[in-house]
Amino acid sequence: QVQLVESGGGLVQAGGSLRLSCAASGGTFSSYAMGWFRQAPGKEREFVGGISGSGSITYYGDSVKGRFTISRDNDKNTVYLQMNNLKPEDTAVYYCAAVSNGYMRTYDDRRSYYYWGQGTQVTVSS
Repeated sequence: QVQLVESGGGLVQAGGSLRLSCAASGGTFSSYAMGWFRQAPGKEREFVGGISGSGSITYYGDSVKGRFTISRDNDKNTVYLQMNNLKPEDTAVYYCAAVSNGYMRTYDDRRSYYYWGQGTQVTVSS
């Protein structure tokens, strides 16, 4: 059983930056592929970024490419999402998710993930 706890959300002005963290416990962290998703009110949950267990492979959603960076520190059991040049349309609840490396199907499909955090709110003002 893996537990995921996100932190780092908040209110920021457009053009600003935030770094989200997701701390994992209950498993061997490097054996899990990780992903970040977001969900705005009235919208479906959207893929933001994904990273393999070793950290050598990363994927990004089209809307965040070039602005967001996903990374992980397997010694600290933590995955990060560095968000730069934030826009009002980035406002959402951000969730991290995990699945064992061997069970990963498609990083951008939320159905690929088995464990989810509770989410952290990011609000970008114009």
